[in-house]
Amino acid sequence: MSAAYFASDFHLGAPNLLQSKAREQAIVSWLEYAAQDASDIYLVGDVFDFWFEYKRVIPKGYSRLFGTIARLSDQGIQFHFFYGNHDMWVKSYFKEEFNMKIHAEPITLNLFGKKMLVGHGDGLGPGDRGYKLIKPILRSPFCQWAFARLHPNFGIGLASFFSSKSRKSQDNEYIFKGAENEWLYQYSKEVQLKNPYDYYIFGHRHLPLSMPLDNAVYYNLGEWLTFNTFIKMESGSPSFLRWNGKHPEPFEPQPHGAI
Repeated sequence: MSAAYFASDFHLGAPNLLQSKAREQAIVSWLEYAAQDASDIYLVGDVFDFWFEYKRVIPKGYSRLFGTIARLSDQGIQFHFFYGNHDMWVKSYFKEEFNMKIHAEPITLNLFGKKMLVGHGDGLGPGDRGYKLIKPILRSPFCQWAFARLHPNFGIGLASFFSSKSRKSQDNEYIFKGAENEWLYQYSKEVQLKNPYDYYIFGHRHLPLSMPLDNAVYYNLGEWLTFNTFIKMESGSPSFLRWNGKHPEPFEPQPHGAI
């Protein structure tokens, strides 16, 4: 039986080379595990702490990840890459090299008889007005053209600096503060009123979450700097799991108990 896998927020490249390589090796071992029964693997944004697709060169690093994805893609597994707020500057390279499907916005999936909305989640829901204003500018062709004019040594260094500041500015990101303060949950509630789904799967928030809403369930995938969490779906009900480096373990996302 085939399965679909969902993971997000690897933030490869952060916070330093040593820790990033160790995380990359864990991700590669997870991909090898998933390949045993996966038909599709969904990488739901912020795979990299920063990524820019140059016309003729490839940014240094991530050779283990890319080699594994290339081999598994050649074996018939379909990979999906979602823009994150840290790696939105993706064009055609992943599609041409790895046959990835690239998603700039959330997508609707119908898997195992269930309707699902899947996306990274940046800029959705209430709050984060500053980012919502700047997001169209960052995604614009002109902004990408202008950044490409910078020498990579300077441009990547500058972008990595701001990526690091962005992560550090997310105070208390691992604390659940109630459903009313979970912006992606509130966004999902609004969508559910107009166009019902069975499941919502997002990244970006960094805190693994499972929250019921109006005949549906909202999930946040968490991240791989701390949790190493992912969702596996091989029937009508998703399984929330944690990769311990060798095999998956059951994982109980927050909130524990009633919301």
